[in-house]
Amino acid sequence: MSPSAALERIRVVLSHPSHPGNIGAAARAMKTMGLKRLYLVNPKSFPDPQAVAMATGADDDVLAAATVCSTLTEALSGTVAATALTGRRRELATEPAWAREAAAELVAAAGAGEVALVFGNEKTGLSNEEVAQCRHWALIPTSDQYRSLNLAQAVQILCYELRLAAVDVGAPPKVSDGGTPASHEEVEALIRHLERAAVGSAFLDPAQPKRLMLRMRRLFARARLEKEEVNILRGMLSSFEK
Repeated sequence: MSPSAALERIRVVLSHPSHPGNIGAAARAMKTMGLKRLYLVNPKSFPDPQAVAMATGADDDVLAAATVCSTLTEALSGTVAATALTGRRRELATEPAWAREAAAELVAAAGAGEVALVFGNEKTGLSNEEVAQCRHWALIPTSDQYRSLNLAQAVQILCYELRLAAVDVGAPPKVSDGGTPASHEEVEALIRHLERAAVGSAFLDPAQPKRLMLRMRRLFARARLEKEEVNILRGMLSSFEK
């Protein structure tokens, strides 16, 4: 796959951005590195003149073509992999990757379908629930003395790493030697099916769920599930439910 084809399969998702200027600046950052797919989850103000002003040449394409979604689930629909960018370690999350490693993995995963890189709100970042929807999460190796990065700055860094990975000499490694990776919707459906079966069998008490489903999410994220594997697991669950 050519570098441009790989980058065209990457969505940059901004979840609940509060400042329209950051949306425009993120669009500019994307365009300089050859990325075009901007997704906005419940933006506070969009479209907005400030976003256009900060886009500086990326307003008539990247910004104008931005997809606005009401939920992160909607923004991740149809993807085969998603990586959350967050500076805080989350309980029961998978092991993090540095930005460069995460970018290389996303470019490789783009060979199998659309992928997403997810950024949180400027003040609060991503919620635990949002991070849980992403199969992986990444960190920017900032200084221990000062870690504060503007949203658009973080987008620029990751877009640079994505382009660096895409134009690297040689073909990117294969995501899997097996079948087709499961989509976001397929994995989410499996998790809902598993939770329903666990409650129905009295294995899981919905009044005291503890952290069972978070642990299952972490397990599935490490497993890199394929479509056939999801179908097998759901078939088993259906059989058990009978």
